[in-house]
Amino acid sequence: MAVQGTDLSAFGRFSEPSLLVLASLAGGPKHGYAIMQDVGRFHGSRMEPGTLYGALARLERQGWIEPLVADDRRRPYRLTAVGAEVLRQHLTSLERVVSTGLGRLAAEQ
Repeated sequence: MAVQGTDLSAFGRFSEPSLLVLASLAGGPKHGYAIMQDVGRFHGSRMEPGTLYGALARLERQGWIEPLVADDRRRPYRLTAVGAEVLRQHLTSLERVVSTGLGRLAAEQ
């Protein structure tokens, strides 16, 4: 199912942090610090708090994530159904790019 108006690349230079947040939340609801830790584990990079919270705000405005009831001072977020579809479409596109690139590199060797 193609979701209209949900192209992650519309975020421009902010698309990678948004993708990382969506991928993290695909594993279940998390608060900001847990997202930063998760991204560090699967991506190997440190996401700065300003980058994270900017991405969370953009994703929430799009309706791709939603906040849950705060637990003490921590506010967890979860992926919405639309957010899951956006992530699925974007990852499928990236999968084609990766497959093509790796295939071409292998052919050159």
